[in-house]
Amino acid sequence: MTKQTPPDDLGTRAGWEALADQLLGAVEPFASPGFGQYRLPGRASQSGQESDGLEGYARTFLLAAFRIAGARGEVDQRLIDRYAAGLAAGTDPASGPGEAWLPVTDRKQPMVEAASIALGLHETRPWLWDRLDDKVRAHVVDWLGGFIGAEPHDNNWLLFQVVAEQFLASVGAPHSQADIDRGLDRIEDWYRGDGWYTDGDGRHFDHYNGWAMHLYPLLWARIAGASADAGRVATYRERLRQFLGTYAHLIGGDGAPMHQGRSLVYRWAAAAPLWMGELADCTPLSPGVTRRAASGMLRHFTAHGVPDERGLLTLGWHRPFLPMAQGYSGPASPYWASKGFVGLLLPPEHPAWTAPEEQLPVEKGDFSLALPQPGWLLHGTKADGVVRLVNHGTDHQPRDPEEPPTADPHYAKFGYSTATAPEAGESAWRRGVDGHLALLPAGADPAEAAGEPRRRIHPVEVAPGRASSWHEARVAGDPEAYGIATTSLVHGRYEVRVHRVFAPAGATVREGGYAVAGETVPAETGPGWAVARGARVASAVVALHGWDAGAGVVHARDANALGPRSATPYLLRRDHPGGRTVHVTLVVLSGEPLDAAWLHTHTTVTLTSEEELTVRLPDGTELNG
Repeated sequence: MTKQTPPDDLGTRAGWEALADQLLGAVEPFASPGFGQYRLPGRASQSGQESDGLEGYARTFLLAAFRIAGARGEVDQRLIDRYAAGLAAGTDPASGPGEAWLPVTDRKQPMVEAASIALGLHETRPWLWDRLDDKVRAHVVDWLGGFIGAEPHDNNWLLFQVVAEQFLASVGAPHSQADIDRGLDRIEDWYRGDGWYTDGDGRHFDHYNGWAMHLYPLLWARIAGASADAGRVATYRERLRQFLGTYAHLIGGDGAPMHQGRSLVYRWAAAAPLWMGELADCTPLSPGVTRRAASGMLRHFTAHGVPDERGLLTLGWHRPFLPMAQGYSGPASPYWASKGFVGLLLPPEHPAWTAPEEQLPVEKGDFSLALPQPGWLLHGTKADGVVRLVNHGTDHQPRDPEEPPTADPHYAKFGYSTATAPEAGESAWRRGVDGHLALLPAGADPAEAAGEPRRRIHPVEVAPGRASSWHEARVAGDPEAYGIATTSLVHGRYEVRVHRVFAPAGATVREGGYAVAGETVPAETGPGWAVARGARVASAVVALHGWDAGAGVVHARDANALGPRSATPYLLRRDHPGGRTVHVTLVVLSGEPLDAAWLHTHTTVTLTSEEELTVRLPDGTELNG
């Protein structure tokens, strides 16, 4: 197979179209004879190969639909014919296994894929649906009709039912308006304000806010047209406007999206809300910033080997990396990156395609930004283009206290960034060193002991320059519940974490900084500090108060999405006296030169009480917490 090389001009519409064509061409060899399924190579999902084959059709069809509709049908006719043939084969039960699609049933994966198919059929209606013969249309209606009265999962899946049944309504087919209204009503329960939804009950904040909770309601409005409730549509537009007002701050200077949350294998799907803001005429961003942000994501991944040499998207971030993929992800799951191509629906003359690119917020200057609804505090630095996310509100924990806590490293950490990824390999995940403060049993090996996961996060404050929260903490083997209250103070590349820890006597307290990765990850330690140096950034932790000068670095292999080797610096307090103690840490992630020993001697902390302290940074800035 000839090695695929992405286009060079990814800041232009022509470049986006060329990459779409390459992606669609690369999957064709993996299609079934009738084009009803695409069986891509790789690990099967928990739903099985028949489901994965449907997913391969549906998610690449969404990309094809944006390409076809954006070009007003002026594409290679073979592309349209290919997906028309797949519709016929997939929806005909007589096609048999390997071609026919699994039915749409309660809480099963075909619900997800049916939504992409319905959206694609709507956007390509003049060139595909309207030209299908009556028998094929009847089969499609029957298959999508499995949604009627069905029960999706109580989260973003309800929106799959909404768009699929709205498509049925748009072609005069049987549907349930009650299903549509129920789904749109339900998301109101999850709206938290300032443009932020949680994906279902609880505190589930991540990229789904943009590529699902905002995207589908406005795509529903496109299908419903004049019949859409004008009040609903106005509300959705205003919410997306508010969300986009801060969303660009979550993108690094190199175009990298924030590496936080699940389903990150969708990569530049994170560009979808940016384009949707332009399509729905509800963005506060200038056209030049929209394209800079969206094209920056595309350029970031293609510069790091995506798609791979076969032209395929894999389960990973830059490289294939299965530990970051959920069990529901299969070989074709990454093709929800197709959502990031929704901008092709804009006409070529639209300012988002023609205006000069403008700078992202982090390219303009250093910033600190509070996002109270998800409980995040952002701080970005112009010199290295890194945006850091300090997490005091997103935990992905079950709301039922009887359910065991999860330990998802993509939600529970104190810090995420556009230049790092959390440790997700099995052993590293279990240890949980990076971005975590753990209480370890007396005598435990601090480099190997598993820290109990950060449990349900209780936000206290998220304000300019500072954020705080508390969570229950446990020690392995000890049934008692302890607690950790943390305040983060940020300035430039610096974060000061102030932990007020309630722990048992004899326990060890361990705090880890950001994990960094690369081909090699050199590290250094000293009395009261540790630093690890990755391919692009260095990570340091510096003891300011409450630590006993113990410091180290944990190294791992095949545990990080950004490189084969990774390392995390950490600090220790051994033999805890029992009761309440205060621990103050300077956490630094920087793409600029970083001297942790110098920071240790040039940063001071003054405690006036257990509740009040002042930290003086090397540049003279004072932070009070």
